[in-house]
Amino acid sequence: MSARRFLSIGECMVELSQAGDGLLRKGFAGDTFNTAWYARACLGSDWSVDYFTALGDDAMSDEMAAFIAKAGIGTSLIRRIKGKTPGLYMINLKDGERSFSYWRDSSAARCLAADPDRLREAVESADLIYFSGITLAILPPEDAATLLAEVRRAKAAGKLVVFDPNIRPRLWSSYDVMHATISEGARSSVLVMPSFDDEAAHFGDDSIEATIHRYRALGALHIVVKNGADGVSLNFAGEETFVPAEKVETVVDTTSAGDSFNGAFLASYLETGDATAAARFAARVAARVVSEHGALVVKEKLGLGD
Repeated sequence: MSARRFLSIGECMVELSQAGDGLLRKGFAGDTFNTAWYARACLGSDWSVDYFTALGDDAMSDEMAAFIAKAGIGTSLIRRIKGKTPGLYMINLKDGERSFSYWRDSSAARCLAADPDRLREAVESADLIYFSGITLAILPPEDAATLLAEVRRAKAAGKLVVFDPNIRPRLWSSYDVMHATISEGARSSVLVMPSFDDEAAHFGDDSIEATIHRYRALGALHIVVKNGADGVSLNFAGEETFVPAEKVETVVDTTSAGDSFNGAFLASYLETGDATAAARFAARVAARVVSEHGALVVKEKLGLGD
């Protein structure tokens, strides 16, 4: 029996982080890639994890593709575009909280959905399809529409389509476009995994219940609302559960807190079918991740055998 496929769609970027003494450390990261990384770390060998994006033909793109493959994440679906390069961002940290500076306007990943046939083939070959609001935000409007059409087809075909709104207003041309497209992303998905602080700030939700109600009304069957140190609220097919966050002694870097939670949650849920247990497992993984530097924490430090 062939392995089942977890497909993550989005942008992996060159990451520059502080290395001390004014020096910078280079890495590779991005929201949907981070989630794929943690899903791969937590899933068994009966699942393959593939990344769907676009890269250039430069040395940095080659290095990124090699890094992705070394992590055990499939690269065969990645489109390579002549003359393009990856995007780049720099992390600025203060008291464990991060801010970012970006250079991504000409990123190859903006063209990831420009080949509809390649996109359809990738989606049709997957059992789970994961994408985010950032994935939609970086695309030209016509390509975002193409991606949404494909994930809608996947949802109708009974595949598990998962969407993290991951709201970044600076990436959108207007609030109206952002609201409409994020809502369409949720409408096209089975499971939506928002962060409450984003939803409160940008959709005006005054409670987690309001966030859940809004996404249920859009047609999402399951919702997992992350609320940082205040835990996670789940609504799976109308059944509500709360899972507290794991206590963290010292928060070092929150860069990939939500992404690691998503990857670990999805891995556990795919293996067990138990959403509450998956949230507890993911909370433990995320606690380990924010206790380390950088977006990507190696499997050996995640405490998966604890």
